[in-house]
Amino acid sequence: MQKFLLISCLALFASCELFMSKEDKTQRIVNEELLAIDWNDVDQYPLFDNCDETAAKQAQRDCFQSEILNHFSQALDSLQFQVDTDLNDTLYVDFLVDEHGFITVLNIEENPNILNEIEEFNAEVTSRLRDLTVAPALKRGTPVSLRFRLPIVVNTN
Repeated sequence: MQKFLLISCLALFASCELFMSKEDKTQRIVNEELLAIDWNDVDQYPLFDNCDETAAKQAQRDCFQSEILNHFSQALDSLQFQVDTDLNDTLYVDFLVDEHGFITVLNIEENPNILNEIEEFNAEVTSRLRDLTVAPALKRGTPVSLRFRLPIVVNTN
């Protein structure tokens, strides 16, 4: 009798899914899949032309960071500013690589020491990134926006 009752209960629970509509089953599967996705990480980082898209994710990130730092340093090395006091300071630039690969400066940390000596510094940094594009980051094969923070060391010695 107990076996019959146990089998009946199992059949009843299993049969509940049989009465579910296809739309409900599909929606349940989609919801489970969405919950399983890590939305704070990308499958592929933004890539410059000389970065390998088949490389491991960490190598892609390293290549992107190296290339953006090289671009920044070349662009900023060409700037000529007249300063009254020596500067040796770090500030941070927040920028966005959008789903089309365009880079936009979101925020430049306010640093009074630098801004007192070089008033147009923020405008120059922003203009140096204006025409820079990369292949956008990908999440599940779809281009997505990605936000980065980059330190800039200003040393006038």
